[in-house]
Amino acid sequence: MFMGCVTLGRGSSSGYAVCMEREKIGRTMQVWRVLVVEDDAQMRDFFAASVSRCAGLQLVGSVGSVAEARAWLDNDANMVDVLLTDLGLPDGSGLEVIRHATRLHPRCEPLVISLFGDEDNVLASIEAGALGYIHKDSAPDDIAQTILEMKNGASPISPMIARKVLAKYASQRARAHEAVAVPASAIPPRPAAETPLLSPREHEVLMLIARGFSYAEIARLQTVSVHTVQTHIKNLYSKLSVHSKNEAVFEASRLGLLPPRG
Repeated sequence: MFMGCVTLGRGSSSGYAVCMEREKIGRTMQVWRVLVVEDDAQMRDFFAASVSRCAGLQLVGSVGSVAEARAWLDNDANMVDVLLTDLGLPDGSGLEVIRHATRLHPRCEPLVISLFGDEDNVLASIEAGALGYIHKDSAPDDIAQTILEMKNGASPISPMIARKVLAKYASQRARAHEAVAVPASAIPPRPAAETPLLSPREHEVLMLIARGFSYAEIARLQTVSVHTVQTHIKNLYSKLSVHSKNEAVFEASRLGLLPPRG
C-alpha cells in the first residue's frame, strides 16, 4: 500500500538512522514537538505511533477536527514545532489549521498528508504555509522519517503531487506569456453601460478564492451553505471559461476583476 516520496531540498538521510542516532546522543539533540490533526482514528493512531517511536520527535497532541486543533493551539501552555495535518476534516479544512498554527507559532512547520491530490489543494496548502505535501496513497511507512527530513531542510512531496505542481506552474507560465504577448490596447474596452460579467455575490466569492479560502470558510463568511458556494463557483467558472480556482484567479486578474497583487 505504501510507497516512497521524493524530497525537494537538503534532507536526504534515513529517518530511521536519524532516530537511532538521536536516541544514542540523547538530550544533547533537539527534540521536535509534533501535533497530529487527522479525523480517521486508525490513520491518526498510525501517525502518532510513528512519531512516538522516534527519539528525535515528541508527540504533543493528536486531534481529529479543526475545532479541536484550534482549541489545542489556543492553549498558551502548548507549543509545537511540526504540524502534521489532513485537509479534509469533518468541520472544515486543514488550511484553517495551518493558518492558525503559523499565526500563533511562526516557527511551526506544517506538513500536509491528504487524499486530495489536485493542484488547487496543493498550491493552496503551500500558499497557507505548508512545507511539504504527501498523498496518503504514497505515504511512507514511517512518517517520522519524513518529518525529520523536513526539519533538516527538505520539502517532502509525493512524486505524483510534484509532477502535477510542476505541470500547473508550466501551464500558468505559458498563459502568462500569452497574455503579455497581447498588447493591452488590443483588448477592446467594455462599454460603460455593459452589465457586469459577475454578480456581486459571485465577485465576493471570487475575491475570497483569490485569498486562498476554502469552500467551507467561504460558506461560513458568507453565511450560506457549501452547496450555494459551489453553485456560485460553478457559475463564475462558466462565465470566465475556466476549470479551476487558479485559472479563475488568473483570468479574473487579466480582465481587471481583481485588484493587482502587492
